[in-house]
Amino acid sequence: MSEPYTSDQEQQVYDALFSGNKIIAIKLHREFTGEGLKESKDFIEALERDLRRESPGRFSHLGNRRGCIGVLVLAIGIAVVMLA
Repeated sequence: MSEPYTSDQEQQVYDALFSGNKIIAIKLHREFTGEGLKESKDFIEALERDLRRESPGRFSHLGNRRGCIGVLVLAIGIAVVMLA
């Protein structure tokens, strides 16, 4: 890391990871440190592995399901239109 995070910046990165937003965490890391994309991605992935090992319960269980609700609503909408 080019320069250390402030405690607020660290919390923002952790919150993004815990809620399943790895891309946001990478963007924040790049913004806070000035590092490149590859270095930031590698850092955040290593940090995520460590956090998952240390605090698995803090991670959102819905992080990978964000698109499922939209697809479900769309499918129901199509079914309603077809049956009408």
